[in-house]
Amino acid sequence: MKKKLIIGLTAVLSGLMLLGTAACSQGTTNNTPPANTNVVTQSATGELPAPFSAGQVHLALIQQSGGGDYFQQYLNGVKLQSATLNVKLDVYDALGDNATQAAQLDQAIATKPDGIIITHGLPDTLCPGINKAIQAGITVVIYDVIIQTCAPQAIQTQQSDAQIASLVLDQMKSDLGQGATVGYVNVAGIAPLDRRDAVFQQYVTDNNWTVAFKTGKYTDSSNSDSVPLVYAALQANPTVTGLYCPYDELTKACVTALQQAKMTNVKVYGADISDADIGIMKAAGSPWVATGTTDPNAIGAADTRIMFLALAGQLNTLTVDFPPILVTQQMLIDNNINNMSDLRKAEPTLNIADIASAPWIPAIVFQ
Repeated sequence: MKKKLIIGLTAVLSGLMLLGTAACSQGTTNNTPPANTNVVTQSATGELPAPFSAGQVHLALIQQSGGGDYFQQYLNGVKLQSATLNVKLDVYDALGDNATQAAQLDQAIATKPDGIIITHGLPDTLCPGINKAIQAGITVVIYDVIIQTCAPQAIQTQQSDAQIASLVLDQMKSDLGQGATVGYVNVAGIAPLDRRDAVFQQYVTDNNWTVAFKTGKYTDSSNSDSVPLVYAALQANPTVTGLYCPYDELTKACVTALQQAKMTNVKVYGADISDADIGIMKAAGSPWVATGTTDPNAIGAADTRIMFLALAGQLNTLTVDFPPILVTQQMLIDNNINNMSDLRKAEPTLNIADIASAPWIPAIVFQ
């Protein structure tokens, strides 16, 4: 059985202090902030409300997967924002296994935390535990799981996936035009990917695109597990001119498969961004020409602030959407953008420190 990874985090308002880490079995979690994560902690000016004024607050983060750049950056944001207040944070990583995620949710509930943040997963496996937690008086914030129907009292946050898809698909339409033959690398059953799929299907209809194949695999190693599937599909369909791969682990698989197939005239359109993704997009001859994205570091921090406000009785909504931007290969080259810090300077809207802010919260600003 997978054991939880427990990270103790405490800090005073004037600084950050990360305490000890214990290892988890059947997989590892990268607990080191990315090399180019530059942060500034805004000073708090307001008086701490309960429960933060009464002592240490206990939170749990339940991850469907901690693997890949996106989820590591999200965890980084949660850790850094949690460390600005007197918070004990327990982190659980299901390593892509939905049954394990449900079991870990039960484990977290048994520790009686003040709040639980859940990232990704399936409503069928999560909603019983979410409702159990809420009935036990535990505040629950969900990121990128569709739970409004089965757990209406949970707080739902998500990227604006329709915008993430439409931004990059507009670029794909501009580049490829009407009647193109395209490949599609995506997986059904994952909330953000399903929302992006709905937009893609409309673009296929509106632009008379022929979808030569759909493939891909969503696991704790989606990149490496999808490469042979994409490679085989490309070999069988050499006339495609573009690939839509709306998750960066899948996007990287598309890039690798094209390189292995020695297909140099196919453009790749993806989602998400990281230091590694920027490097791939800027590499000589890279087919990855556009991505629709938010900053997962900033979202992790924002979800944590949303939890803070909810615990203090100061959250006035049950749903929050995070706005994305379009990043193109040409933009990265023209502006000499080599990492996330460079990108945040060029596109300051990525930093959403103003979302879920309050005078008593020392918000994390990523630079």
